[in-house]
Amino acid sequence: MRAIRHLSVVCASSICLAAAPASARAESAPTPSTPAAPIPAASSPVAGSVKLVLQKVGGSPPFAFVGGRIVVRGIVWPYVGGQSVKVSVYRDGRKVAVDRVRVLAVGNGAGQFHISYSSGSPGLVQARVAHYATAQQGAFSGRSPGVRFVQVNLGPGAQGDSVRLLQSELDVLHYAVPLSGVLDEGTGRALIAYRKMTGLERAPYAGRRVFELLGRGAGSFRVRYRRDGRHVEADLSRQVLAEIEPGGRVRTIYTMSSGKPSTPTVIGRFRVYSKTIGTNSHGMVDSNYFIRGYAIHGYAEVPTYAASHGCLRVPIPDAAAIYAWVREGTPVDVYNEGGGGSGQVRANAGP
Repeated sequence: MRAIRHLSVVCASSICLAAAPASARAESAPTPSTPAAPIPAASSPVAGSVKLVLQKVGGSPPFAFVGGRIVVRGIVWPYVGGQSVKVSVYRDGRKVAVDRVRVLAVGNGAGQFHISYSSGSPGLVQARVAHYATAQQGAFSGRSPGVRFVQVNLGPGAQGDSVRLLQSELDVLHYAVPLSGVLDEGTGRALIAYRKMTGLERAPYAGRRVFELLGRGAGSFRVRYRRDGRHVEADLSRQVLAEIEPGGRVRTIYTMSSGKPSTPTVIGRFRVYSKTIGTNSHGMVDSNYFIRGYAIHGYAEVPTYAASHGCLRVPIPDAAAIYAWVREGTPVDVYNEGGGGSGQVRANAGP
């Protein structure tokens, strides 16, 4: 069958195994004194199965870049010589490519085939494979997982499936992000936190490098104080704050701004001793105090760098969720791998 554009076959070496021929019937009739030999029954077709594996994709769920090329590898068990399969590729439920591909031997009794595919448009792509029954092997079929081809250059206001996948990937890594399909302010804050964790420019947009890192699972938060159970960790070197569940499981990661060099945040291991809901006279929103005037709180200005008077500022839209999760007595671990912060508790720490 003629291949539609974009679908190509990657060939491998093969060994064709021919089925043994059936015994032929004797041409002359037996004499009455000689009993007739039984005619061998035809061999039954061998049952088969297929497993499809995606290559040159990344992420969870898997994705690829528009214009990039993915590979679908089919593993057939058992291998029977002379067999082929029909491979159809669907994008957003519509067939866009089809070809017939030979199954080649790979050893250990298995066979395989490969197809590669490139999409010039975003969409959800899936490969479907069918082997129609032959005298040697029965019918079988299979489907690959879906692969989302995405546009990588996404800025504020972008919307659609590419944004939805971006949000899903950030959510898998536990960043505080909406799942709306719109690159809104909440998604921008999550992108800034992710870019802080991966050492990229701190800006609310995605690009090829962001998707490449997401595809490798990069940007996860490494918990330092697992034995503290349910606690908060503030990483001053990366300017992020994380809620940690018992067992060292990351719950949510937020962007934050700690104390500037002239009024640094105190470093150490503390516990929340007081909580005040709402906005106080200093503009601190939903405050969680962990020592003297140092608190985790919402604030109107949360730059991408250290800028506070010692407190751990978080964006006001995130403050209520953090306040609801943090309790009095919750441990707060503040550290700086880069050597910043202060070991001295100041009496005049503020927002």
